[in-house]
Amino acid sequence: MKSTGIVRKVDELGRIVVPMELRKTMDIKEKDPIEIFTEGDNIILRKFTDACIFCGGNENAVRFEGKIICKSCLGKLKDF
Repeated sequence: MKSTGIVRKVDELGRIVVPMELRKTMDIKEKDPIEIFTEGDNIILRKFTDACIFCGGNENAVRFEGKIICKSCLGKLKDF
């Protein structure tokens, strides 16, 4: 993990502001969905991208009955 040296306070509603320079660097635009993870005592924010429910990949992913499945895993399911 790389430190940015940026510190922000949590407001009374539990919100923080992600600085504009970080949003630009990470290509995060207004209304983009952000995933929230925890690892030990760390909170990790990541721009959300649809990913395959089996392998986590998002290349050539398709939506099937509300779930995202990549074509590679879909092919494996057909062979199953």
